[in-house]
Amino acid sequence: MDSLFDSAAEEAHKSHEPLAVRMRPRGLDEVIGQRHLLGSGTPLRRLVESEAPMSLFLWGPPGTGKTTLAYVVSNATKRRFVEVSAVSAGVKDVRAAIDQARRELGMTGRQTVLFVDEVHRFNKAQQDALLPAVENRWVTFIGATTENPFFSVISPLLSRSLLLTLEPLSEDDIRSVLERAVADPRGLDGRATLRADALDQLVRLAGGDARRSLTYLEAAALLADDVTVEVVEKAADKAAVRYDRQGDQHYDVISAFIKSMRGSDADAAVHYLARMVEAGEDPRFIARRIVIFASEDVGMADPTCLQVAVAAAQAVEFIGLPEGRINLTQAVIHCALAPKSNAVVKAIGTASDDVRRGLIGHVPGHLRDAHYPGAAKLGHGKGYKYPHDFEHGLVRQEYAPEELRDRRYYEPTSHGAEARFGERWTKIRGFLRGESDPTGT
Repeated sequence: MDSLFDSAAEEAHKSHEPLAVRMRPRGLDEVIGQRHLLGSGTPLRRLVESEAPMSLFLWGPPGTGKTTLAYVVSNATKRRFVEVSAVSAGVKDVRAAIDQARRELGMTGRQTVLFVDEVHRFNKAQQDALLPAVENRWVTFIGATTENPFFSVISPLLSRSLLLTLEPLSEDDIRSVLERAVADPRGLDGRATLRADALDQLVRLAGGDARRSLTYLEAAALLADDVTVEVVEKAADKAAVRYDRQGDQHYDVISAFIKSMRGSDADAAVHYLARMVEAGEDPRFIARRIVIFASEDVGMADPTCLQVAVAAAQAVEFIGLPEGRINLTQAVIHCALAPKSNAVVKAIGTASDDVRRGLIGHVPGHLRDAHYPGAAKLGHGKGYKYPHDFEHGLVRQEYAPEELRDRRYYEPTSHGAEARFGERWTKIRGFLRGESDPTGT
């Protein structure tokens, strides 16, 4: 009788757990996404199939399944699962968890999975406290992090662990997670109908985060049995973001975003950025557009703009959303406020037009490759003057093909830093063409 009561109580408790917890996979075969980690013969598969303790770091954006994989490893290997959050735990908590694991191992032989979420938030002393347990294999240690562990984890701990990198979940992965949750007895068990356009909206709002998608789905199903786009937006506490990633809105918003940066309106540019992020646009797509803009519309007027844009793109890859939106915002504001120049894109455009029209010409003999046997007999490299041997690092000689001697491609503006580059280029070009002296360049 007691066992029946306990079973009923357990089921009642599970029914009150969040949908994301109830839908957590019970085995590796149920995990959606991360195929590169879960295939036959992969290190994770071999570790799960082994009875030996292990030490892992799971590195990836939020919602990609780090906690899920730790739980699955514990479940598949029949080990105790103990979770510690680096946000709230201290050295005392870590040592208490390790001591309990040692007692359990000594008394029953049962091993423990010690999962530390957001392990990058632990300081050096807290990470040092984990070392004895890892070295002596008192626990199977699994640390989850959204930050690059090579910068955020101490070397002794990282060197004793296997590092697995999780990839952002694709739209198809998120779609599969939601469809399973609607039908699965552990989930909604068919009690709610999810419209196709509402499913698409949930996928967009999730931004590659499976946990977020399930949270929104659960909230929507509590509001209505028939889950529509309107219900999803209300449940997610979002304004109705009408943004079809395959339709006009997609192109209209990204166009307005770029034109706002080009027009130096930082407020408008940040608005369109927020609109895309909130609608679930792929942050990597946004980052790529900013990187292109940095050279196409800013260029040499502020050369640091490209550095900032590339850094933001890399940051998005490292940490994903929602935190990645902060890095994108910094890049957008930098690009919007930077002096503007399209001289770079005009230079390559004009040069490409000439090439396509057949205006190419022969590479001057003194610039040709002279390193292979027989090149000297052909006159390759003969008469080439090494600029570093001359004052100012400049020497007058022909560089362009004869047919292009008078063609001009890079025409700098007087905007921002390009004014300085333009002044220098005017002097250099004049000297190379025999029009001026290099002094002062």
